[in-house]
Amino acid sequence: MERPETAAGLVEVPNLVGLTVPIARGIGNDAGLVVTARDLDGPALGALTWPGTWVVTAQDPPSGHRLRRADVVRIEFEKFREDGGA
Repeated sequence: MERPETAAGLVEVPNLVGLTVPIARGIGNDAGLVVTARDLDGPALGALTWPGTWVVTAQDPPSGHRLRRADVVRIEFEKFREDGGA
């Protein structure tokens, strides 16, 4: 589901915190944004979050901000523990 652009051609940053990394990437992409790890010069997000289940713990910019299409949202994440916590 694509999010509508505002009159200024900006899209709203969705809330990604608490989602698994693949779902967060999909929602970000659907909004027209690029979701990456905080360190843009480091390994690719897919390499950092494989194997296992990783959960988004923080994002920059936060949800509700408006960005241009194809701008970057940086995320932080932790490996999901078997006992149900991140």
